[in-house]
Amino acid sequence: MHTVCLYCGSSAGTDPVYADAAAAFGRTLVERGHHLVYGGGSVGLMGVAADAVLDAGGQVIGIIPERLWGKEVGHRGLSALEIVPDMHTRKARMVALADAFVAMPGGFGTLDELFEVLTWQQIGYHEKPVGLLNVNGYFDGLVAFARHAFEQGFLREAHLDALVIDSDPGRLLDRMANVSLEHVAKWAPKPPVPPGPAAV
Repeated sequence: MHTVCLYCGSSAGTDPVYADAAAAFGRTLVERGHHLVYGGGSVGLMGVAADAVLDAGGQVIGIIPERLWGKEVGHRGLSALEIVPDMHTRKARMVALADAFVAMPGGFGTLDELFEVLTWQQIGYHEKPVGLLNVNGYFDGLVAFARHAFEQGFLREAHLDALVIDSDPGRLLDRMANVSLEHVAKWAPKPPVPPGPAAV
């Protein structure tokens, strides 16, 4: 886990606990010798985490689309910054550069990125660990939904268990570094087809 990709909000949320957690995550990355790759923003939890890594002497790579760079939300003090044509290129580039993925509190964009790397892991496009830093119980509802999806037969247990969840950044990174991914086909066997009505 040389480079960790962080997905998180471009807003800071209403509770200061989220920004505090983003800063703590950034410092923890540096303490463990990891680099950060993220969406290149200077605002919200994204900016807080990036600044914390930089302030602690770590390396930060930002990947930002031209449209967002033009809106002046990009971070201009990173170790390296790539300005890419669109969101699809941004996400693919972040996946290529990262050895692991962590999601912190955020909105639709954070969930989009999280579900994409989970799906790619599920169908074998990568074998990198994925974690949730569950700050202040933020992802409790999402975890409950994932469990419900498993119980209803839409998610395999091995794929559910592959998502590492913790509220402490150091413990989360340690668990991700030691996670063992079980290779199970996404597709469950077809259920038996009930017999049709008897011919008359």
